[in-house]
Amino acid sequence: MAKKIKLGILGGGGDSLIGVLHRVASAMHDQFEIVGGVFNPDIDKSIAFAEEIGLPTNRIYKDLDAFVAGEAKLSEDERIQVVSVLTPNFLHFPMAKKLVDNGFHVICEKPLTTSLEEAVILEEAVKKAKTVFAVTYTYTGYPIVRQMREMIQSGVIGEVHKVDIQYYQGWINPILHDKEVRETIWRLDPTKAGISSCIGDIGTHAFNMAEYLTGKEVKTILADLNTRYEDVQLDVDGTVLIRFSDYSKGVIRASQIATGEENGLTVKIYGSKGGFNWEQENPNFLYHLTDDKPVQILKPGHAYNGEVSLDGTKLPPGHPEGIFDSMGNIYYGVAKAIRGLDYDNGEFINVYDGVRGMKFIEKCVESHQSGNVWLDL
Repeated sequence: MAKKIKLGILGGGGDSLIGVLHRVASAMHDQFEIVGGVFNPDIDKSIAFAEEIGLPTNRIYKDLDAFVAGEAKLSEDERIQVVSVLTPNFLHFPMAKKLVDNGFHVICEKPLTTSLEEAVILEEAVKKAKTVFAVTYTYTGYPIVRQMREMIQSGVIGEVHKVDIQYYQGWINPILHDKEVRETIWRLDPTKAGISSCIGDIGTHAFNMAEYLTGKEVKTILADLNTRYEDVQLDVDGTVLIRFSDYSKGVIRASQIATGEENGLTVKIYGSKGGFNWEQENPNFLYHLTDDKPVQILKPGHAYNGEVSLDGTKLPPGHPEGIFDSMGNIYYGVAKAIRGLDYDNGEFINVYDGVRGMKFIEKCVESHQSGNVWLDL
């Protein structure tokens, strides 16, 4: 068996949900080995966390500069090859840029950066370095989502004319109404989150899903965002009209104040010959609708699914595949790219699509601030 790819991690320590998700995902296909990193800006906490998860502490560094310098001293066989950036948004760009410039492959949480300008600079750096760069839009890893993408792009539902994607969460709602508490949340702090909270955090997932599934790029958008309170600087809710073309349109609805909602990403895509419905909270059922036949339900693991879907399916039919599996499939695709193996371009989202996400965020904010007007993307 080939040697496992040596993986470093920045952030994701303590009780971080995203840290657990990435660590489990990296182990899922037996492709990666976590070697070291910087789990916390406090070196003592970083070392304590490494010990807690059973990781040797000799390659736990005090900061990114020490990480890069320390790894550069090692032989190519020993050196960390790829780094997962799991820090708050404002650290994505400086960390990813330094890693790319020093020859590391990168797996970066979304949004890619806090500004479009940073995203474009990072894209150019990746092109120059010729390294692998993945942005973890997690839901593209679901086997049945990959099957939906393949069917849409092969014309099963005909020409796409309507896209309706909703991503509703309610987690900020109980926090938002207490002024003192909401001022402690980094996602509402523009110095840490960037110019958007809701659109930047979950709206960009919905936008990426629209382009990922249809294979089309959104041409223009019109956004109406809501901060809920005058003193809140970043949006916590938004509705965005999108146009792929004059006759192919849609809507993206995102909210962090949808009271009682958990992680309600739903996808509805309609074409001239049929449509698809899918819900992230019930991810193993893809509903295929047509005008002249009963509704069909597709599930992962069956022979009727395509190669990319089946390659990401690890369990027999009827055994649910979850979000850990979805992230694991993204890591698996990155491993193929790093090893120079053939891989489908739907196996992970690249830096170009990360830039598209940043364009979407900036244009949503600009559209809203300009009086809810249409803007080119």
